[in-house]
Amino acid sequence: MSNEKSVPSVSVTYAQNGNSTKPNELGMRVMQERAYEKRGEQYLLIKSPPASGKSRALMFIALDKLHNQGVRKAIITVPEKSIGSSFADEPLSQFGFWTDWNVEPKWNLCNAPGSDGGKAEAVGTFLKSEDRILVCPHATFRNAVEKFGIEAFDNCLIAIDEFHHVSANPDNRLGAQLAELLARNQVHVVAMTGSYFRGDAEPVLMPSDEEKFKSVTYTYYEQLNGYKYLKTLDIGYYFYANAYSDDILKVLNPDEKTIIHIPSVNSRESTKDKVREVEHIIEELGEWQGTDPVTGFQLVKTPSGRILKIADLVDDDASKRDRVSAALKDPSHKNNRDHVDIIIALGMAKEGFDWIWCEHALTVGYRSSLTEIVQIIGRATRDAPGKSRARFTNLIAEPDASEATVAEAVNDMLKAIAASLLMEQVLAPRFNFTPKAKATGPQDGFDYGDGGYQEDKCNVGFNADTGEFQIEIKGLAQPQSKEAERICQEDLNEVIAAFVQDRPSIERGLFDHEMVPQELTQVRLGKIIKEKYPSLTEEDQEAVRQHAVAALNLTQQAKAVLNPNEEAPQSGNTALIDGVRKIALSVLELDIDLIDSINPFGEAYKILAKEMNEERLKQVEAIITGKKVQMTPEEARDLARRALKFKAERSRLPSLTSPDPWERRMAEGVAFLARMKAEAANG
Repeated sequence: MSNEKSVPSVSVTYAQNGNSTKPNELGMRVMQERAYEKRGEQYLLIKSPPASGKSRALMFIALDKLHNQGVRKAIITVPEKSIGSSFADEPLSQFGFWTDWNVEPKWNLCNAPGSDGGKAEAVGTFLKSEDRILVCPHATFRNAVEKFGIEAFDNCLIAIDEFHHVSANPDNRLGAQLAELLARNQVHVVAMTGSYFRGDAEPVLMPSDEEKFKSVTYTYYEQLNGYKYLKTLDIGYYFYANAYSDDILKVLNPDEKTIIHIPSVNSRESTKDKVREVEHIIEELGEWQGTDPVTGFQLVKTPSGRILKIADLVDDDASKRDRVSAALKDPSHKNNRDHVDIIIALGMAKEGFDWIWCEHALTVGYRSSLTEIVQIIGRATRDAPGKSRARFTNLIAEPDASEATVAEAVNDMLKAIAASLLMEQVLAPRFNFTPKAKATGPQDGFDYGDGGYQEDKCNVGFNADTGEFQIEIKGLAQPQSKEAERICQEDLNEVIAAFVQDRPSIERGLFDHEMVPQELTQVRLGKIIKEKYPSLTEEDQEAVRQHAVAALNLTQQAKAVLNPNEEAPQSGNTALIDGVRKIALSVLELDIDLIDSINPFGEAYKILAKEMNEERLKQVEAIITGKKVQMTPEEARDLARRALKFKAERSRLPSLTSPDPWERRMAEGVAFLARMKAEAANG
C-alpha cells in the first residue's frame, strides 16, 4: 500500500547456493549430515534454525543408536502435542538410508486421549514392551520420571525437542530431571532447539552439565544461504503512539502473506478486548464479505477490489477456531499459496507452525522471551517458490512519561531493542577472528575483495559458501583452552544475548551520553562473562570477551557504514556483508582497543532518535539518567585491575586529568577504592 512505512531494519542477503536443501547419498541435508557424524556421542546438543530438519536428524541418530550402539529404547519428548506429528513415520530408505522410521500409533502419546498424568502409565507400559520408539509431550515425560524414577530410563535415548523449554532453575521440573539423568550417566540425550536463548536470563543448562554435551551448530546464515528462493531477510521495529490497531497499516502490506501476533490481554499494549482488536484490524484492511463456509476464514474486500482470506485464531469460540486451525493444517493445501493471505493469532502460530508462504511476521508489543521471537521469525524463514524476501517487524508502544506505567513501558522498549540487536547477530554470518601478528595469510575459499590479501592492512575475507568471515584484529587475545575455543567458535551469540539483556548495560549504552564505551565493552561484559563461565581462566574469559564484543560491534558498525544518510536511516536496508567489507576498506588496521572504544548500542540509539517522538525520547532519557548509579565497589575493583594492566604496559598509573576518557575512568576506579579504604580505616 502507498502509505506503508519503511521500518528501520537490518537486511541480510544470502547467496542462494541451494546447499542446505541438497541431500547426500543417505538422504541427509547438510545439517542432518553434520549431526549424524556425531551420532556416537552420549550427549548431543543440536542448535539449528526452524525448518532446518532437526526432526529428521533425530530419526537418523536414534535409529543408529537403537541398531548399532546398544541403546534399548528411544523416547522423543516435545512441548506441544501438535509437534508430535513431526516424528510420524518416514520412509527414509526411499531416500538412501538403511532403514525406515516407524512409530507404532499407540506409542505416539501426542495423539492419545486423556491427561498427561494418565499417559505416564503408558510410558511405563512402553518401557516393559518389546517396542522401541515412543513420542510424548514434555508433561507426560515429566510425570513418568516422577512416577517410575530415573533408573527406569537406563540405557534409553531421551530426545528433548525444543530444548529451550528446559532451564537450570531448580523450579523447572524437566531441567531438574535432566540434571538427575546426567548425574546418573546411564542414558543418552539428544537435545534440539532452534533457539538457545531464554528471555528470563536463566541458563538452559548449568556450565558443568553443558560441558558434557557435544554441540552441532547450524546457523541461520547457513540455512538461509542454502535456500533456492528466499534471498533477503529484514528485521526491524516501529513505534506507535496510541492504539496499535490505528497504526498497523503503516507496517502491514496486505499484498504480503502475513502472520500478525496481537499482544497478550495482560500486556499494556492490549486494549483488553482481543476480539475487538481483530475486528478493528479487519475493518482497517477493507470491507467484510462474510465467512468461508468450509475453512472459516474471514473474507475481506480491500479498496483495490482484492478479496483477502484472513484466518482468525484469536476467537474464543472453540468450534470456530478449531475449524480455522484444521483448514490451515490441511496437507492438501500446503502447496497452495492462495489458500490464505493473513493469519491473526495470539498464542498460536508460533513454535512448530508451518506456513511456508509467510513473508511477514508482524508482532505487536514486547515478547518476554527471546526464544519466542526467534520462533516467530522462523515462521517467515521458510523457502518457497516466488518468495525472494521476508521480514520481521516488532510494533512497539512509545513510552509516555505521563503514564503511571512509564517504568514498565521503558522496560518493555529496552527488551524489544535488545531482542532486535540479538536477532541482527543471529542472522549475520559467522565471525572467525585471528590476531594480526599470527595471521597465516589468505585462507582458501575466502574472497578478500578487489584488493586481495594485503600484509600491511586489515584483511577481511568472506566465504560465501560457508557464510564465514575471516577477520584479522591487532592485539586480539586468543582462547587457550578447548572450552574457551568452543565458546568463541560456537557460543558468541549466547554471550551477546546475556549482554544485550543486561539492563544496566543497555540503559547506559542508549541514554548515558557521558558514558565511556569501555565501561560496557570491558567492565560490564567482562563481569557477565565471569559469571557465565566461572571455570574459565582469567585469560580465557578475556579472550571470550574480546571475541564477543568484536562480533557485536562489527555487526553494528556494518549497519552504520551503509546508512550514511542520518536524516533518513530507514531509506534503505543494510546488507551486513557489504557493511563489514566496507569497514575493511575504510580502516587501515582493526585493533581490539579501537573495537572496545565503540558503544555497542550507539546505532540503536540513532534509530530511536529518528523514530521516536523527540519530547518522549527526552523524557525517557531523564527517567534513565535520573536513577544512574555512578560506580559500584565491584566496578571500581574491575577498573583498578585494568589500571594495573595499564601500569604494566605504560609504567605509570592512569591519570585523573588525562584527555582520554577511558584512562580517566580507570583512575576514578582507583580513587574510589582508595576512598573506600580510607573510610573503612576511619570508621
